[in-house]
Amino acid sequence: MERKINIKDYDYNLPEERIAKFPLEDRDSSKLLIYKGHRISDTVFNKLPQELPPQTLLVFNNTKVIHARLIFHKPSGARIEIFCLEPHTPADYERTFAQKEKCRWYCMVGNLKKWKDGALSITFSHNDKTCTLTATIIGTHEKSQIIEFAWDDKTITFGQLLEILGKIPIPPYLNRESEESDNTRYQTVYSKFEGSVAAPTAGLHFTDRVLSELKEKGFLTEEITLHVGAGTFLPVKEENAALHLMHTEHFIVKLETLKNIAANIENIIAVGTTSVRTLESLPVLGYRILKSGRPDETTPIGQWEPYDIPGETDSKTLIEAIISFMEKEQIAQLHCATRIMIVPGYTFKIIKGLVTNFHQPQSTLILLVSALTGNAWKEIYRYALDNNFRFLSYGDSSLLLKD
Repeated sequence: MERKINIKDYDYNLPEERIAKFPLEDRDSSKLLIYKGHRISDTVFNKLPQELPPQTLLVFNNTKVIHARLIFHKPSGARIEIFCLEPHTPADYERTFAQKEKCRWYCMVGNLKKWKDGALSITFSHNDKTCTLTATIIGTHEKSQIIEFAWDDKTITFGQLLEILGKIPIPPYLNRESEESDNTRYQTVYSKFEGSVAAPTAGLHFTDRVLSELKEKGFLTEEITLHVGAGTFLPVKEENAALHLMHTEHFIVKLETLKNIAANIENIIAVGTTSVRTLESLPVLGYRILKSGRPDETTPIGQWEPYDIPGETDSKTLIEAIISFMEKEQIAQLHCATRIMIVPGYTFKIIKGLVTNFHQPQSTLILLVSALTGNAWKEIYRYALDNNFRFLSYGDSSLLLKD
């Protein structure tokens, strides 16, 4: 089926001064817009537990942002920035971060034209020893470079190297260098598993206080892991947004989480668009199992694959198919990847609502918000602009509930 989505229909005027360049001192003191029953109101984020529907199951993305930006200098003084996107060898995050001596990553390279050949190096001190990290381009892949990192201290893992030498990759639209405060404020308080090059920003508003109140009020919570890639910042350049190629992101979901999702299938609210992308990818795995007996988890979920699931297919049945498969195969968690693109006309199969920040004009995230709220997204964003909400990663939040 040919899809046509005019990206210009998803534009709005975002003044530069409305982009939050820095976070508020108190995470949960940000503003919270509420869209419920075609009505818009606002409160403070720490009142979220009072605004959620009864029996809500909140699903969080517990990924952790890595210090993905490494700054090298050539002998000439030219500055070369290497932005680690995802591991090449070893191919999974956990093993790569544990590597000693060398590993390879897919990277974006700033000022690439100045780096013709040869290795770049950084000399640094660790435990009173002088150490050297080198970077060498060994190939290209699409728009990224494959870079081998090697270092001469066998006691240091690559994860530790990034902590020592790397910088936190704050969004490019902030137009500033990262600061020490970003190391904590550009992480959620519940982040656990390293792998993201951008924060799941809807979660930045949560504090231990808010999480405790959610628990006290009887709300359920679950966690998934989706490692956010740099593709989340890619603008839609095609006039027909359906021609935009979505990036691949890797996710992990546990068997016990799937059981909780199945048991609460009518009451799920995602915290952040990354949680939405993971949750709405799950029915595809269930549908694959029903058709072929296996989820084919090594094949990324296609951009339009969720749209091929027949409308009458019960979502709980699809999740239970995954549960049965994992129990039969004695698998505790599934590792998969997704390229799902959620656009207006999409039928949500898992979520009933979303906690999210305010996104860039003409972005895939605006398309996702429109898929959930219809044309009301325009009214929602107009309200936010008229009522001094702060926008983008360090900005304010919203609770959007399906009708």
